[in-house]
Amino acid sequence: MRFENKVAIITGAASGIGRAVAERLAAEGARVALIDRNQEGLQATAAGLPDQSRVWLRALDISREAEVEQCVADVLAAFGRIDILCNNAGIAGGDYSQITETDTAVWQNIMAVNVMGAVHFTKYAARSMREQRSGAVVNTASVAGVRSGAGGNAYSASKAAVINFTMTTACDLGEWNVRVNAVCPGLIETGMTAPVFARARAVQKEEKLGSRCELRRYGRPQEVAAVICFLASDDASYVTGQALPVDGGNTASLNLPGMKV
Repeated sequence: MRFENKVAIITGAASGIGRAVAERLAAEGARVALIDRNQEGLQATAAGLPDQSRVWLRALDISREAEVEQCVADVLAAFGRIDILCNNAGIAGGDYSQITETDTAVWQNIMAVNVMGAVHFTKYAARSMREQRSGAVVNTASVAGVRSGAGGNAYSASKAAVINFTMTTACDLGEWNVRVNAVCPGLIETGMTAPVFARARAVQKEEKLGSRCELRRYGRPQEVAAVICFLASDDASYVTGQALPVDGGNTASLNLPGMKV
């Protein structure tokens, strides 16, 4: 019950990692505000939480600052405080084109959601955390923000921006005892990565998924959620400004497992 009497906002909560985070936080006593564009997915997440959980839902587009500002105000009105913010929502964009062929609109859309969505929620939620002199923000970045080969140009750049935003924001908020960290997932089976898994299964190559990381497998949303909840908890009370890979060892190698001597 690490999160008893604490209030958490989770974006991208309709599926995947966001749903797993909501389940873990609620199971450990948190009151949760679930945010996503997918109303049906939010309701499905809420239905899967423990019966005693206090749950609040809002369907919105996190790239729209005015909607985010109102959402944070409404969460405060409902629960009285915000202790945890999980900036998890994101999009891949589906664009793997080379830079010479890139579509500027794709870049703008990905940056608006993946970067500015986190900026908007942090801007308004951190004001409350600053007043209460406590809080934890956990951003979902990606190994794609650390090295190339894990996503398209725009997606990778957006996740690199999230990592740097994590560090600069940690410096902004540290004096008020507000911690800011990030996780960098590797290949995790979620709605975003569903096309990758579907293609591999269609050609009977599922066993190759994740085979280039040191653990030789892909990850589960619950494994990322466990690390997010650690960073959000008092167990990580002296950790801030860090981007922690949750990737089976992928970023520790040259994607050649067993070749390090």
